[in-house]
Amino acid sequence: MSAPLVTILDDEPAIRTMLSDALEDAGFRTMAFARATEFEAALRSARPDICLVDLSLPDRDGLTLVHRLALEQGATVIIISGRAQVQDKVTGLELGADDYIIKPFDPAEVVARVRARLRRDSAAPQSSETARFNGWVAHFDRYILEDESGAETPFSHAEGEVLRLFLERPKRLISRQAMQEALGGAAGDSFDRAMDVRISRLRTKLREDPRNPRLIKTIYGAGYIFLGDVTWG
Repeated sequence: MSAPLVTILDDEPAIRTMLSDALEDAGFRTMAFARATEFEAALRSARPDICLVDLSLPDRDGLTLVHRLALEQGATVIIISGRAQVQDKVTGLELGADDYIIKPFDPAEVVARVRARLRRDSAAPQSSETARFNGWVAHFDRYILEDESGAETPFSHAEGEVLRLFLERPKRLISRQAMQEALGGAAGDSFDRAMDVRISRLRTKLREDPRNPRLIKTIYGAGYIFLGDVTWG
């Protein structure tokens, strides 16, 4: 089995070299790019396990790219950025990023975050990538929700993590703390807001009434319960 592939998109040569060296020393394969166009061209033939993406790119808005990677390709995305404001971090997570690392950083931290993310991905049940519930089919191999008519709606990798968590624990209370432990990331307002946004988007894709959702119920002060009947396989 080949080593996991990590792509690095950053217009600073020193950052690309530092991360490539640290990740390769840790046993990963890397591909590094200075421009979004080069990176997107490489994705036509390469399928990275993790994408490290800077937000300040010379030829593309980084947030738009992160959203497209997460939603259209189901990629696991870690933002690396000098933008340290809480709102920047929240926006990145809301748009589908799985993690956010603020510059300047120690490359050892990036390696640790990459390893942690891969552990969480590999820890997800692999027996089936398809779940059926209440007229819906969730295809986790393609990041697609399919309704009874066969119409398909894409979801991001980050949204898929939340959906899988619900489908693996139907009719059980899932607290905020349990979500944070299962999905990773630092507890706090930015994590809570990112979860709220992901759940809101899932409700929209499942055509839930926001005032009276049938499947994903909020238990105020406690967490969430998924009320559907779930069958895997």
